[in-house]
Amino acid sequence: MYRILLAEDDRVMRDYLTRALERSGYAVTAVDRGTAALPLIEAERFDLLLTDIVMPEMDGIELAQRAGEIAPDMRVMFITGFAAVTLKAGKQMPQARVLSKPFHLRDLVLEVDRLFEQGSFTTSG
Repeated sequence: MYRILLAEDDRVMRDYLTRALERSGYAVTAVDRGTAALPLIEAERFDLLLTDIVMPEMDGIELAQRAGEIAPDMRVMFITGFAAVTLKAGKQMPQARVLSKPFHLRDLVLEVDRLFEQGSFTTSG
């Protein structure tokens, strides 16, 4: 089972995404900010970091860059409602996927599924 670390500061969105991904067979650990995600990345293995870009304390791009230093094999997908932020993410983390809000949960799950189907990818569970 693939393990996803979700960093999303909006509680309703965080709960909504967690439920959708868990229903699709993923193990999800959810936190409300990037600074809460880093210690988890250091302590556990995750297959995907799914992070909002605009968050307090540490934005998703900085989180992804720091996570990449700790766990270089972990994949990254950004979610954001800001077009300009999407462009910044694409420049700073070109290997990451960016999903713009609003999106349907089905689209999110399909993107996550596609990400795991690409190439050889080992599961941690």
